[in-house]
Amino acid sequence: METYQIILALLVLLAGACVVWAYNMLVKARNQMREGWSGIEVQLKRRHDLIPSLVQCVKGYQTHERELLETVSRERTEAQAARGAGEAGGAEKILGRDLGKIVALAEAYPDLKADKSFRGLMGDLVEIEDQIQYARRYYNGSVRDLNNAIESFPSNLVAGRFGFEVGDFFEVETASERLPPDLAAALKGG
Repeated sequence: METYQIILALLVLLAGACVVWAYNMLVKARNQMREGWSGIEVQLKRRHDLIPSLVQCVKGYQTHERELLETVSRERTEAQAARGAGEAGGAEKILGRDLGKIVALAEAYPDLKADKSFRGLMGDLVEIEDQIQYARRYYNGSVRDLNNAIESFPSNLVAGRFGFEVGDFFEVETASERLPPDLAAALKGG
């Protein structure tokens, strides 16, 4: 075997090893992103499960908020049907905004703010919103890593060849940010 054939064989072997390494790195990044999305879905399901109880609790205090309660119930259904970070992010942002409006009703109804059930639900909501934030940070970090790998040379060559796609970031507005200051302090033990 001649020297140039040995060099050519080594280059082919090196290129093959690089392709395998890049492919495995991309698979790992994609799986990490999927794991992150799974964590978000768990927390969103917890939030969706809390909404009917929250709506029921507020119903007793409402006079002209019926439309808001119906809107939140409808948005919950739409958010549950959303698939993927892009679609779910938009639906959850709208739901979070209107969920915040329900939370703000506590200011208009002092009896509601003092209601033990409402305070318990608000405590659960704050905990869930915190968990959504943590899960979102992990997921968005995973998306960033995957997108960087897909868009960087030479792994972009492997990504394009094997159909890897960039991930969507997940942005959502949290309802607990709209808590009245005194209720937020009470729920956090302040």
